Amino acid sequence: MRHQKGFNKLGRKSAHRKAMLQNMACSLIEHKRINTTVAKAKALRGFVEPLITKSRVDTMHSRRIVFGHLQDKEAVTELFREVAPKIGERPGGYTRIIKTGFRIGDGAEMCMIELVDFNDVYSKEAGKKKRRRRRRGAGTGSAQASPATEVVENKKEESADQVEAVAEEATTEETAVEETPAETAENQVEGKAEDIPSEEKKNEEGDKEIKE
Repeated sequence: MRHQKGFNKLGRKSAHRKAMLQNMACSLIEHKRINTTVAKAKALRGFVEPLITKSRVDTMHSRRIVFGHLQDKEAVTELFREVAPKIGERPGGYTRIIKTGFRIGDGAEMCMIELVDFNDVYSKEAGKKKRRRRRRGAGTGSAQASPATEVVENKKEESADQVEAVAEEATTEETAVEETPAETAENQVEGKAEDIPSEEKKNEEGDKEIKE
């Protein structure tokens, strides 16, 4: 029965639950994010956030209190040297829980719990960056042609020029073919005309000889 149940026991005895939360807190401080169930993540958040708040004041007393909960020298050093300087200006809310679905074996709801200030995606610097938006038809009001359309248009122009060049060559060949018989006929007529005066000259010379 759950009468006067103030926290989630997680199905463990007090010593087991305390040791589990110590290990999870040390892993979170070392790796900055861990994957676990939603129930354990919520219990861990209530365990580790007061320790992070205590690390904001780097004194021997604070270190001894944090060490009494974590029982790990390396985790205490990491907390006071790397984590505390980043969360100095944050008034709480040091962790974030992101749900990732359900576990295959027992269907437990899984999540990722992480330290907020060590996520580059949700950091303040990333939020300050402005995205450039491109508007259609901006500037002169006419849509600018893309490189692909320009290439297609150039290809169309080249093909049209080639067709025109082929047509011009065909017309020149036809005219050449048509002109050759006419030229031959004209040459034959000129030759005959030249032959006629020569015969007349011969006849005139014959008449002169007869008169003489």
